[in-house]
Amino acid sequence: MTKAVRLYQGAFGRASLLDSDHDLVTHAHPQCHVLVKAGGADASYTVRGRTVRLTSDSLVLVNAWEPHAKLQPLPGERTVVLVLCMEPAWLAEHDPLLSGSGMPDFFPAAQVAQPLSLRRLVDRLIMEVLGAAPTGLPNRAVEAALSDFMLAVTHLFALRRNWIDTYRIKMGNRPDARIARAIRYIGDHLDQAITCEELASMHSLSRQHFFSLFRQCTSMSPILYMNTLRMESAFKSLVECSTSVNALADNLGFSEPHHFTRFFRRNLGIPPSQYRRGVSLLA
Repeated sequence: MTKAVRLYQGAFGRASLLDSDHDLVTHAHPQCHVLVKAGGADASYTVRGRTVRLTSDSLVLVNAWEPHAKLQPLPGERTVVLVLCMEPAWLAEHDPLLSGSGMPDFFPAAQVAQPLSLRRLVDRLIMEVLGAAPTGLPNRAVEAALSDFMLAVTHLFALRRNWIDTYRIKMGNRPDARIARAIRYIGDHLDQAITCEELASMHSLSRQHFFSLFRQCTSMSPILYMNTLRMESAFKSLVECSTSVNALADNLGFSEPHHFTRFFRRNLGIPPSQYRRGVSLLA
């Protein structure tokens, strides 16, 4: 069972302090993110097709849209993990050389050692997060600690580019026009249960060819891409709207509310109702 110790959401992205003894299915986020061990046993993740370890001396770094999963721990092992998802717009606003944070090579390494200077920021961040009230008014000390840590991590381990180089690379990596249309269609129809066969048929492709082309352009399957957008929509709606979880499940194309709850739990570790009750907004 996973327990949400603290949950934060804001312009910077999301921060989740989770106490977990479970695995997580392969999933992705539109934001680059950092995994920090805050306590308990070491944990293992799959990133870029290999297993990496999250320890007191190392961080796990995951690029935007990069599929990854948390592996099943040994029986009885629990890990407290701080998951920081950083919005590209927030990073670019603080440092223009971080404008490429949404690109697949922003973090060249998936596992990095923590220098002592960063460990001090981690200790300060955990102290501020644990000392804050679980809900209520935004905590400026938490916000400042999050900001300092995230910028320090990106300055130490990220590939920094100016916006002109970022733009040129993005223009050179534009996906196949058929996949671009499929991506737009998925984003516009999250309330429908779309299949790969339907998407392939819309673009006069066989299922196998469409699947291969989509993975080639996005590094993920169409279903994983769709699930990523559904999770992002759920995060936003759970905080900004009063829509019930049952209605939200219907809006995201789930035939039954418990299917949505299971989907959310398998991606984050906790149910959507717990996320809504526990999340605090930061400016």
